[in-house]
This record gives sequence, structure tokens and C-alpha cells, in this order.
Amino acid sequence: MKMHTVIVTALAVALLLFPALPGDAKAATGNVITLPAPDKSGGMPLMKALNERKSRRGFKDEAIAQKDLSNLLWAAFGVNRSDGRRTAPMARNSQQLEIYAAMGTGVWRYDGIKHTLTKVLERDASKDFGAPLTLIYAAPGGLHDAMHVGSVYQNVGLYCASAGLANVVKATGVDILKNDLTLPAGYEIRIVHPIGKPG
Repeated sequence: MKMHTVIVTALAVALLLFPALPGDAKAATGNVITLPAPDKSGGMPLMKALNERKSRRGFKDEAIAQKDLSNLLWAAFGVNRSDGRRTAPMARNSQQLEIYAAMGTGVWRYDGIKHTLTKVLERDASKDFGAPLTLIYAAPGGLHDAMHVGSVYQNVGLYCASAGLANVVKATGVDILKNDLTLPAGYEIRIVHPIGKPG
């Protein structure tokens, strides 16, 4: 086999193994994206973010930038202490909550400890929810789980206000991926949270 043919074949295999990534994300291994470190020092003052927080349902058809994707997910449920505790309060530190990022490149599960995304579903999920990014919050149905989900989506809403992103929290649409997304035993999708640049 000629060297040219070997190189072309290797490139073709690489394209199959490393699909397109959300936004301008670059660091990935197969179907795992390593997100950049979140910016923990920026953003608008808290009181101003609270004043700017609102629901907006119109989105531009434009992927979320890598920086915003990283910051959003860390704000939602990232690790903010050396003992592994999170940005959102959890009763007894249960951490019984899963976040999925539904985008044009597929549906990805967020690992807050590693600050990574792992693809769990191959489909253009932006068409399912009508937004370039939709965060999907799944949890069991225990006493504190609704409180946990609410804490997480409020964190995201405040980040969106600070970053100038449109977002809306919805209980409708939670069944869109019901038959396609495999959740941990006992978990159900509780809320969906479409996000994007204001349209």
C-alpha cells in the first residue's frame, strides 16, 4: 500500500472516531469532551444579574461558545470545593442529579467532577427543543430532588443573565427524549432548560 493511501485512510478513520464538537470545543478523546477550566472570577455583580434575570424564548440558530458551555455547566453543578461538593446545594450532599446537554452534535452527559461531556445519544437535539443548547435535568423522585433541580436551574439562569444569554425553564417537553435517553435507575427528566443567544 502506498504511503498516500495510508495517510488518507488514517484521516478517514480519525474523522469517524472524532466527530464534530459543540461550539468551538477542541479537546476531545472519542466521544468525550474535556471542557476548559471555568472562569470563576468574571461576570456581572450578583445584584445586577438578579435584576437582569428573565425568561426569553427566542434563540439565534448559533452554537454556544466553548467558554459559555464550560461556565454554564460549572455554574449548574460543578465542583467548587476541595471535598467535591458542588455549586448547587444538595441535601446530605447526595449529588443525585444528572445533567445532559442537548445540542446539534448530540446529547451529552455532564460529569461535574471531571468537568467533561460524554456523548450518550447521536442526534441533532437542537431540532428537538428549538434551541442550540438545552440542559436536561434528571433526578429521582425523593423528598429533596425538586429542590435540587430548582437550585441548579437558578444557577444557570443567573449565569445566562450575566453572560447575556436567553434562557427559559420548561416542564413541557420533558418527554421528548423519554424513549431514547437511558437514565440511571429511578431517575426521570424533571425540567428542560433551552439556552442560546437572544433571537
